[in-house]
Amino acid sequence: MLIYILKRLLLMIPTLIGALTLTFVIIQFVPGGPVEQLLAEMSAGPDGEGVGRGNARRDVDAKQLAELRALYGFDKPPLERYVSMMKSFATFDLGKSFMRNKDVWGLIKEKLPVSLSLGLWTFLISYLVSIPLGIGKAMKEGSRFDTATTLLVLIGYAIPGFVLGVLLIVLFAGGTFLDWFPLRGLVSDNWAELSWWGRITDYLWHLTLPLICFAIGSLAVVTMLTKNTFVEEIRKQYVLVARAKGLSEKRVLYKHVFRNALIPIVTGFPAAFVGAFFAGSLLIETLFSLDGLGLLSYESLIRRDYPVVLGTLYFFTLIGLVVKLVGDLLYVVVDRRVQFAAVAK
Repeated sequence: MLIYILKRLLLMIPTLIGALTLTFVIIQFVPGGPVEQLLAEMSAGPDGEGVGRGNARRDVDAKQLAELRALYGFDKPPLERYVSMMKSFATFDLGKSFMRNKDVWGLIKEKLPVSLSLGLWTFLISYLVSIPLGIGKAMKEGSRFDTATTLLVLIGYAIPGFVLGVLLIVLFAGGTFLDWFPLRGLVSDNWAELSWWGRITDYLWHLTLPLICFAIGSLAVVTMLTKNTFVEEIRKQYVLVARAKGLSEKRVLYKHVFRNALIPIVTGFPAAFVGAFFAGSLLIETLFSLDGLGLLSYESLIRRDYPVVLGTLYFFTLIGLVVKLVGDLLYVVVDRRVQFAAVAK
């Protein structure tokens, strides 16, 4: 297994290089850039409205323009910039943001608590609700309970998260009806002054509506996966043999079916967590004023803040590759019949 792990780790290197190279090449053909963005801001009038990039270029002489290009490193040819970027990334140096004048790692760490909170709680809620619900649906397949819960989870899956967010704001966050939940941020302004119990309740109070929007979609996927996996196992021959031996239904379920049916679900834990962690909806973050990694990536793309774009891509890709490896290794943990020795040869 050690050889297999080493091979997988080595394969991460060309994958990272390929993702970064492709993004770097695409960036070279994207119209506009950080220099143009800064010129547009410099040309803005007193009321904050821009007067056009053409006027900006006329207002800035050639020397100033050259200084700006040198400041952002655009006075060098693309190949030299690419090699410099790859050398920096090899030492985990992601550079400094053009627009925010902050280290990219610092920006990621700054936004990480929001994304971590949303991802972790979405993952926990999805699995803690979906697995028992899926098992119950499998045991009562074809019943009214199965039909009703299937309808409910599919309706939740069909509703876009941001649409549900608008509805929840209108109903419960002071929109039109009730004012039960806060509309902005992850914690209140006086959070530091609260007791430890007050901090916990304030934190969960702010998370309630965003988590409903994030978790509602994944509930359907995990629930139906759990149900279908258990139904498939229940219909297998070994279950019929166990029942024929006189074992109780509870013993058959938890000693035989449960262990085998959970293999595809457990091995999907890492990917599901990263999916909830990084695939946060920009619209939901914007609706509830949650300044996470999703909003950071979007703003960086709009403002052509290339160090942040490439840095977050590098971070996401690296985490995704590691999690994929962890998911593969979990197969060995939950099912000893799986061996990687033959794969490593």
